[in-house]
This record gives sequence, C-alpha cells and structure tokens, in this order.
Amino acid sequence: MGSSRVLVIGATGYIGRHVAKASLDLGHPTFLLARESTASSNSEKAQLLESFKASGANIVHGSLEDHASLVEAVKKVDVVISTVGSLQIETQVNIIKAIKEVGTVKRFFPSEFGNDVDNVNAVEPAKSVFQVKAKIRREIEAAGIPYTYVSSNCFAGYFLPNLGQVGLTAPPRDKVVILGDGNAKVVYVKEEDVGTFTIKAVDDPRTLNKTLYLRLPANTLSFNELVALWEKKIDKTLEKVYVPEEGVLNLIAETPFPANIGIAIGHSIFVKGDQTNFEIGPNGVEASQLYPDVKYTTVDEYLSKFL
Repeated sequence: MGSSRVLVIGATGYIGRHVAKASLDLGHPTFLLARESTASSNSEKAQLLESFKASGANIVHGSLEDHASLVEAVKKVDVVISTVGSLQIETQVNIIKAIKEVGTVKRFFPSEFGNDVDNVNAVEPAKSVFQVKAKIRREIEAAGIPYTYVSSNCFAGYFLPNLGQVGLTAPPRDKVVILGDGNAKVVYVKEEDVGTFTIKAVDDPRTLNKTLYLRLPANTLSFNELVALWEKKIDKTLEKVYVPEEGVLNLIAETPFPANIGIAIGHSIFVKGDQTNFEIGPNGVEASQLYPDVKYTTVDEYLSKFL
C-alpha cells in the first residue's frame, strides 16, 4: 500500500479534506492543488493546508481555470482525485484535458461521492445536477482515461445529526417528518470512511474502470428503521408525519430554486430508493466486501453521540 502518488483537487472542501487525510494516513505521497491566494490567506482553508503540509503533503499552486498549472500538477502524480463542489462539476473537463495531455495518469476519480448518477430516477432540478456528473463520466470514458467512480451515497454528517429534519441541530425527540412511506433503503457513510474507502481503491486493480459502491451492510437502513433505532436509544416513540410522493413533488414545485434541489435529491433517495433499488452489476464493486479490514463507523455508533 502507499505506492501511487496522489493529487487531490478540492482538498479543503467538505469531503476533500477527508480524502486528503486518508491519503496521508495510508502512506501515499500526497499532492494538494490549491490557489496561491488560498494558501497565503488567514482562512480556515489556509490553516487546513498548513496542517496537511505538516503531515507531509506537498502543496501545488494552481487552479482548474489555469491549464498550465493543472498540467504541471498532474505531471507529478499517478492518480488524480477530484473532490470539487457541485458548482465546479462541469469544470472538471479541464482536468480531463490536462490528464489527456500528460498521458501518464493511471487513474482518475472524478468528484462523485453520492448517488450512482447512472442509476437514478430523479426529477428536476436534481435530474440536471445528476446529469452533469453523468456527462463528466462520458467525457472520461470517451477520452480513454482509466477511472474509478465512488458512489458513497449519503454523507452521515448531512443526514444523521438531525435525521434529515430541516432546521434541527440534533435528532428529533418529539416528531419526525418522513418522505414517502419510509421503506426505501438508504446508505449513510461517515465522511472519514468515505475518504478511507476512496484511498483504498487507488491501487486496487479490482476497482479499475468500475464504480465503487459504499453499500455498507450495517449502515443500509430504511428511514423507518433509522427512526426505530433512534427511538430505542431515547426510549421514546416519536410522532411520525409521512409525506406521500405527491406531496413531495408539490413541495419541489412550490419551493424556489436552488432550495428545491435538496428536496428533489431527497425524493430520489428517500422516496424512489435510488441508492439501493438496483443490483450492483459487473461494472461495480462493493467497498465493504473488498476491504473487510476497514472498521467503519456504524449508524448505531454515530447516533449514540447524540444521547
């Protein structure tokens, strides 16, 4: 382990910081692309870069808009991992161009880290969000670049601290709103574990030109099961308010853009069950089966910290 040199693009972002940390922890020579203005500022991001540097990371100055800097950064590594945010998904075409020009990259991980965008039943505006990621996949394939797509499903930190209840900062103790019938199976993965599984896949031939699904058995629960687990922990029955699909669709239609993106993604995950309503085919592999040695945080353990 730890042979390939890894470039992380977006290393100060929400998931990027966990990918960068995992790369360092697992012994990879790690390079982080950062704007010079970010690195020299007094921001939280600059402090994070400094801490990564202290752990052995190499900071490379550049940006997605500066082709020459991208090419220089890509030349230094074997594997490129993009963790850019949703507003920068389309600009990953610039990374594809740089990788193609350099010609020596063994693997590209585009910014995915959610639903498998080739297996979704989403409505607008989530449909368009997923289509942008799918378009990047097709560009990578057309360019003949070796890839791994990480479908990590739900970030635990987005959903578990408040059980997906808007406006709450802790899990509810009186009533809970449930989209759909609450029976669709959903997968919750702690962000640190997303980083670990992603880096584990870097040098693994079994993940080459495949989608790596984080469909962790202990963390695959329906919303009803999730609520029942929480109720058991607090020894109390919550009032449950179910919003049928028609009600969810009306809510999406009535909510202004971009606030309705989150609701539409919720519809895909919690109503349609898009994280688990398909079998993993020959073009996919499942992370906990490939890496049984990774002791991931379970939903049960995660919820216990809110008691």
